[in-house]
Amino acid sequence: MNILLVGGGGREHSLAWRLKKSRSCTNLWTTHPANPGIKAIARPMGFEFNLKEFYRVEQFCRRESIDLVVVGPEDALAAGIADALTNDNTAVFGPSRDAAMLEADKGFAKQLMRSASIPTGEARVFRHHEEALAYIQSRETPQVVKASGLAAGKGVFIPKSLEDAEEALSRLMRQREFGAAGDTVVIEDRLSGPEVSVFALVDGRNILMLDACQDHKRIGDGDTGPNTGGMGAYCPTPLIDPYTLQRVERDIIVATVDALRREGIEYRGVLYAGLMLTPAGPKVLEFNARFGDPECQCLVHRIGGDFARLLYATATGRLQDLTDDDISSTNQHTCCIVLASAGYPGPFNRDLPIEGIEDAEGVSGVTVFHAGTKRASGGQLQTAGGRVLNVVGTGASLVEARERAYQAAELIRFDGKTLRTDIANQAIA
Repeated sequence: MNILLVGGGGREHSLAWRLKKSRSCTNLWTTHPANPGIKAIARPMGFEFNLKEFYRVEQFCRRESIDLVVVGPEDALAAGIADALTNDNTAVFGPSRDAAMLEADKGFAKQLMRSASIPTGEARVFRHHEEALAYIQSRETPQVVKASGLAAGKGVFIPKSLEDAEEALSRLMRQREFGAAGDTVVIEDRLSGPEVSVFALVDGRNILMLDACQDHKRIGDGDTGPNTGGMGAYCPTPLIDPYTLQRVERDIIVATVDALRREGIEYRGVLYAGLMLTPAGPKVLEFNARFGDPECQCLVHRIGGDFARLLYATATGRLQDLTDDDISSTNQHTCCIVLASAGYPGPFNRDLPIEGIEDAEGVSGVTVFHAGTKRASGGQLQTAGGRVLNVVGTGASLVEARERAYQAAELIRFDGKTLRTDIANQAIA
């Protein structure tokens, strides 16, 4: 199978790594060869990827007889890459533009959940700052303020006071810190309980549940500081038991796919539900139309069998044709530690030398994925993003996986290296 991978972050490096190990993967191309980790295992298309020029990617797919396009990032999905590339010869793992609205438009997602009685927090959607401000000033219960559009995981604010909430609204709607993504906001009752990430492969009608993970979105230990794209994850999580996961499949995943179908929208790809496990049961915080980052870096170590065949079956509506071997689990526990640049998720320095990756990968059970790195002209590996590297440890237990990940993370060196020291504490404590 000839495969094209779209995206250039740590999630995509982990997907490339896992696809390359698949028996059915003959050739692997990438849209983002600037990522040194991806470049080492995938061939470049030969031209720069542009969200406004999908026709060039479509021409490439025809020329190279691409069988499967695997889409990593949400911006490409929201821009309609699946619609542009899907044809009789090429399958796309990733939902259509309309289906991706589950993530790209939180207001749409809230309305869909309300119409289908899918459990979620009470919320209102606003397009005008004055109306949003008046509403939040009238509420007695704590609220969460969210940009309705795509904001790279940073558009959710959890105010500690009314003043914080007013500032969040100003940043989104007046200062337009996230551009058009914050022109519409969702104001939602704050829920309480542990958060988990639940993933399901959806081929239009059939659903295959994957392992649940726990992400750590805040920059600081103890879930302090601003939200980030994710500072670490582990899988599987004991916070959600098999019975609750069955409820989630029935009441949230299946219900959402059915609700979309009633709207004339078929969902194909991975459906990611960010949930809060409240005293009243699981409730949806958000939907995402792609693998989580960094949860994906954990999941690829858990999924056994032929990964490329699994994604192809999802993209072509043939999950029912898979065998038990195709959907097997490695039964390994996984833990991912994100190494970030000082200052992230705010301004940060780039072009800082990185050392110690080979030492880190020498630790048993450890893989290092490149998220925000680059090669300088002299070949030196340097920082190039807020989240720089993902260090994944695997083991027979979560304790072992976590110990390996942190041991390896300590061996990697760059100025301002920032990491959380409490990843997976909720599961181990």
